[in-house]
Amino acid sequence: MRASIRFLATLLAACSGPAPVPAKPPAPPPPAAPGQLLPPSAFTTITEPAARSRAMFAEASRVLTHARCVNCHPPDDTPRQGDDHALHDPPAARGPAGHGVPAMQCETCHQDANRPDARVPGAPNWHLAPIEMVWLGRSPAQICAQISDPKRNGQKTIAQIQDHLAHDPLVGWSWNPGHGRTAPPGSQAELGALFQGWIDSGAVCPPDEENRP
Repeated sequence: MRASIRFLATLLAACSGPAPVPAKPPAPPPPAAPGQLLPPSAFTTITEPAARSRAMFAEASRVLTHARCVNCHPPDDTPRQGDDHALHDPPAARGPAGHGVPAMQCETCHQDANRPDARVPGAPNWHLAPIEMVWLGRSPAQICAQISDPKRNGQKTIAQIQDHLAHDPLVGWSWNPGHGRTAPPGSQAELGALFQGWIDSGAVCPPDEENRP
């Protein structure tokens, strides 16, 4: 009897054939060329929506973590300058509304456009981001969690955040910073499209590598 059972088990195993090999997930798109951003269409090969959403935010974070952005999102009351995030010189302070202190408002020096003669950058409504919106020193995952949280993003919806990134002139200044300052990759319109793609695919944040076990 036992021999018969072993024979039947062997026969069934032979008839069933090898176990199917699990399909590999689609490979992510190759990196963008230097100075460029991948468009949302580049991520269509990632069929799983959450994975596609995380990948698009990671691409957008190449702008959000650039010095032109994080210098206006410091963790304290002092703006930053340059690609090395040096403290603002001359000394400047946030002030009660992010526009500086009395007698030293941001817009006293930072006017509506760059001043090449004085090497002073400028754009409409120059100011620091709210203290709750710290980006300097934060990972893409931490920035994503922050901007997704109305308690830390100024009570804004994700759609309002997208509109800010896609259309605000102060954000747009980042791609025209003047005086040899580096610009983030892509363009403001491309960032807006990428961010909208992130929203349309579920607005899923990437994992925080720093806190993974």
